[in-house]
Parts: sequence; structure tokens; C-alpha cells
Amino acid sequence: MIHRDLELTIKENLKFFPVVTVTGPRQSGKTTLVRNMFPQMPYYSLETPEVLSMAMSDPTAFLMRHHNGMVLDEVQNAPQLLSYLQGVVDEHRERKYILSGSSQFSLHNSISQSLAGRTAVLELLPVSFSEVHDRKSIHNADHMMISGFYPAVMAGDNIPRLFYPAYVRTYLERDVRNLLQVKDLYQFQTFLRLCAGRVGSLFNATELSNETGASVNTIRAWISILQASYIVFMLHPYHENSRKRLVRTPKIYFYDTGLACYLLGIGNEKQLSTDRMRGHLFENMVIADVIKRYSNEGRSPELMFYRDSNGNEIDLLVAQGSSIQGYEIKSSATYNSSFEKGFGNLTPSVDARLTRRAVIYNGLQERRETPIEVLNYATFLTE
Repeated sequence: MIHRDLELTIKENLKFFPVVTVTGPRQSGKTTLVRNMFPQMPYYSLETPEVLSMAMSDPTAFLMRHHNGMVLDEVQNAPQLLSYLQGVVDEHRERKYILSGSSQFSLHNSISQSLAGRTAVLELLPVSFSEVHDRKSIHNADHMMISGFYPAVMAGDNIPRLFYPAYVRTYLERDVRNLLQVKDLYQFQTFLRLCAGRVGSLFNATELSNETGASVNTIRAWISILQASYIVFMLHPYHENSRKRLVRTPKIYFYDTGLACYLLGIGNEKQLSTDRMRGHLFENMVIADVIKRYSNEGRSPELMFYRDSNGNEIDLLVAQGSSIQGYEIKSSATYNSSFEKGFGNLTPSVDARLTRRAVIYNGLQERRETPIEVLNYATFLTE
């Protein structure tokens, strides 16, 4: 079993909230995590028809079955149960409830309406570098990008060649079809592949509409579902009041590069090593892991990228109060001083806020005590 960093955050939040909700993508390890953390608590999966029927026939009695509380898994199947849970925890603050489920619009809405102020909502994403820092494989970037970071693959219980096709089929059948009533699955699969082909690029709904034949509104609805289901995320550009014209369109990334590689038809390391998307996928892997780091701490970081109309760019900005950390990400194993050029073309206000400047790359030669650090990606992601 892979130790998950989110465990400490869950324990801390449980001291202050009667309910802790763990959301995240399917197969990210939510059930395994909560069952192993709370083996003494009664466990119920609301995906089981008998349990779901019992819970909905008399919700209050079901929630009061155990004096110390319970673990409720797949809670997105019974969002209406949460309104009853509100009354129970208000009357019995000593009871603790652990909820887990794949993120859906209905679940988020129910939590915000019924459990506001009563629950901590935490996200369990695929495995991070820090959670497998002792493995030699983390120093093979192509292997990590192809394999991806879902626990079943990382633990050796499955292989990418079998896991990702099954994941896409299950996701299409259980999530997208139910939420959007997608009739043309081939059209949606085309959309998914086109999204993977745009990793690290500006998102353009009109272009995707033209290439898939779906309307712009449909494309926007589909991308919203992909975001809500933790398949993709958007990295928004830095804005400032400046005469220098800055790009205002977000970039699209996948939470897991293994899934993106599968959708791109990249099946092995040799193929990836010469693929035109390799640099974008490397950038995706690094940025997604930064998000995991903050998510495991229960924090929502303000992540951005910088690009102006002249093409000057910094791949990742991490805002922390008034300060910003800037990272340029390169898949090359050989360092080149041109990697630093983005830091020399920033607007004065951004430049003044930068407290860290670093190039993250695939090489082994590192440099720390300089205005612009140079770090190996595995070093950076496990520091």
C-alpha cells in the first residue's frame, strides 16, 4: 500500500469538523485510504443497492445506527442524504462522519447547501512524487509520464496498457453519459483525444467545436464535466494593470499524464521520447504534481502562467500572498542558458514580486545559490 500524504491533513481536520469529505477522481484511492485510516468505524458503500435503499428509506435512523459515526463511501449516489446528516451532526457533535466520493456537481452542491461549516472538503488526487520518493523509477521521466500516477498502476496491481482503456470506458459509461446524456460517444472520444493533444496549450472552444462537429456550448459543457471529474484542469494566465498586453486565455492540462498518453496513442517510452508532445507532457507532469502537493495539505494554491503578446513566457507562477515563485519547465536533459530568457522579459511589477526563479528540467546538473536556480524535476518535486 502506498502511504498517502493526505492522511495527516484528514486527521488534523477531523479534530475541528464533525464531517470530513474526501473527493477526487475515480480510482485515486479514496476507498482504500478511508478504510485503512478508520478500520474501527462502520463502513457503508452507497453504491451497494441494499445499503442505498436502507439509507434512503429512513435516512435519520441510518445515520444514527452507530454512536461514534461511520464511513460513507460513494456518497455522490445519495446527495440528498447530506441534508439529514446536517441535523444529526448539529445534535450529536461527538459523532464523526467520513464521506468519500467522486466529485460531481450534485455532490458539491449538496455539500455547500447542507454541510457548510460542518465539513472539511479535501481532494485525493493520483499519487504524487513525494509519496513514492524512494523509488528509482521517479528518475525516469518518460516512464513516469507513460505509467501515470493512479494507485493501481503505481502499486503494480495493473499496467497502463490495460488500466487506461478500461478507465476511459468506465468513465464514459458511468459519469459522462449519466451527467450529459452523451449520445455520440465517438464524438466525445474524439473530443477527449483532441484535449490531450492540446496539453500545455491555450484552450480554444471554437477550434474544438470545428474539429469535433459539436457546438461551442456543448464543448464548454463537456470541458466543465472533465474539470468537475478531475480529468483536466485549467491554468489561468497572470493578469495585471499594465500597458504590456498579456494573454487572457487559460491553458489545458490533464491531472494524469498516463491518461493523456493513452489518449494520444503513445504506448511506450521509445515512442514518447520522439513524440512532439513530450515537452508538453513533461510540463504537465510537473505542474500537476505541484497541484497535488498543495491539495495533500488541504490548500488551494493560486497557480498561473505568464505570457505576453510578444511570446515571452514563464510556465508556472505560484502566488503566495504578495510574493510569486516562477518556474520555467523544460524536458531536455541538457541545460541551455536560453531556458532562463523568460525571466528577463517580465513586466516590472511581476519581476518585483518574484521571490524565487528556477528552471526545472530533466538533467542532473543542479545550481542553487544563484539568482536563477537550476533543478532536476525529481529533486524539485520531492523537496
